[in-house]
Amino acid sequence: MVDGERLTAKQAAALRDEVEHLEGPRREEVIAAIKKAREFGDLSENFEYHAAKNEQGLLEARIRTLRSRLDGAQIVEDAGSDNVGIGSVVDIEGVGDKKMTIEISAVAGAGSVSPTSPLGSALLGKKVGDTVDVQAPKGSWTATIKHIH
Repeated sequence: MVDGERLTAKQAAALRDEVEHLEGPRREEVIAAIKKAREFGDLSENFEYHAAKNEQGLLEARIRTLRSRLDGAQIVEDAGSDNVGIGSVVDIEGVGDKKMTIEISAVAGAGSVSPTSPLGSALLGKKVGDTVDVQAPKGSWTATIKHIH
């Protein structure tokens, strides 16, 4: 995580909701699984116990990561529909009429790209009708912004 990661209020709220879920119901599930696995006896050869403890470690690491992101986050205004910004959902058209709809977001999810990714950074600040050159690791390509919402 980079200090000053830019998030919209909606994106920050989504991260806070995830932390709340992980620290509440999810953590309780993992604790219950550890307790149940202990009942199986010898912990040195108890697969269920080791799996539950591993799950607990992954859970706590995720919570720390999310808290760190939120602590260092810089909340930005929603971009609106004039220029592409953090939180914008953008329809683009590439070579061969290939169309994509993506969200510029530091919060991972299906259909989103990071503002620091090649595509995200190429789109930031652009307007409908602008053509951008995307310098991706597997080669460069061009896309035209069709709609910002």
